[in-house]
Amino acid sequence: MVVIDTDVLLLEFAFQNDARQAANTASLKAVQTAEPAITIYNLMELLGQLSFNLAPSKLDNWRTWLLEVYRLSVISPVDMNDPDAVIRFMPEIFEQPYTRMRSRRMGYLDALTLNLAERTLNVSSFVTWNARHFKGKSSLQVLTPQEYLDLT
Repeated sequence: MVVIDTDVLLLEFAFQNDARQAANTASLKAVQTAEPAITIYNLMELLGQLSFNLAPSKLDNWRTWLLEVYRLSVISPVDMNDPDAVIRFMPEIFEQPYTRMRSRRMGYLDALTLNLAERTLNVSSFVTWNARHFKGKSSLQVLTPQEYLDLT
């Protein structure tokens, strides 16, 4: 499993003229065979950033244009199939921030992405354009999208 950082997906959606775009897009295709995932925190951060420019109706369809298209799974600190955990977790981490992002177009606070990724079984790598911020601070292999491509 490879966890994708918010910046990789944000570059894909919001910065088409960035010089890293070709490597970024290629890495998102290459990672398809490695069980790509994002944390719930990355998901919320991405939706928060995109909320500034997307219509609420487009934002509401994130499962289709994000999870399905990129074959991403979402990892969470609780079992999303456990009704008791979800009842406690979803309002605080998803519903309330999502409502505010959608109505006020504000970004989601940076979350504990790396911590969650590290404690998730079978995660081997963390892919981010901000690799220098994470290298030496994680038990995971931290790679830029270009470095990931170079390894595949």
